[in-house]
Amino acid sequence: MKNLVFVFLLAFFGCGNNLPIEGDFGTGQFDLLTQNGKMIEFPKLIEGKISLVGYIFTNCPDICPLTTNNMKMVQNRLKEENIEGVEFVSISFDSEVDRPGVLKKYAELRDLDESSWTLLTGEKEDIKKLIKEVSVVAVVGDSTVTPDNEKIYYYVHTDRISLVDKKGNIRKSYIGSNANIEEMVKDVKSLIN
Repeated sequence: MKNLVFVFLLAFFGCGNNLPIEGDFGTGQFDLLTQNGKMIEFPKLIEGKISLVGYIFTNCPDICPLTTNNMKMVQNRLKEENIEGVEFVSISFDSEVDRPGVLKKYAELRDLDESSWTLLTGEKEDIKKLIKEVSVVAVVGDSTVTPDNEKIYYYVHTDRISLVDKKGNIRKSYIGSNANIEEMVKDVKSLIN
């Protein structure tokens, strides 16, 4: 009887990967633009790859730079450990401002390794549908005016990084601006095995 229970537990929990499926990107395919102005299909971009997906806007004064930095720290740790094949994706929900050139400059200012990091933007309606499918909320919040009379607005938004497996399943979500780097690296590695 004990052997039967052990076999059941092993079959149920697996041999190391115990991250449940939290969701996916739905059934939609979205034509989005990369930071280099190339049109790609998402989530087709990440099919067959383990991915970390963050949700940002480039004018964000607090959460988004922290989220991006945390993803960068994971990318650097994986490189140090010679772990390849992990895709990093930042999706902007401020598609009217965050056009490819703006995303490119954002990546350059943060010294992101674009060989495995794609920043995405697209038509406003496509982005709204995409982030809704993964329960990310982004609502225009307070605004201000610069001395040059330029209006600046901010978003109140979900602070999230999603870990996605090779089949496109969201396996874990982290608070992007306060993510535990060690935990994220460990979780990525658990999906590789």
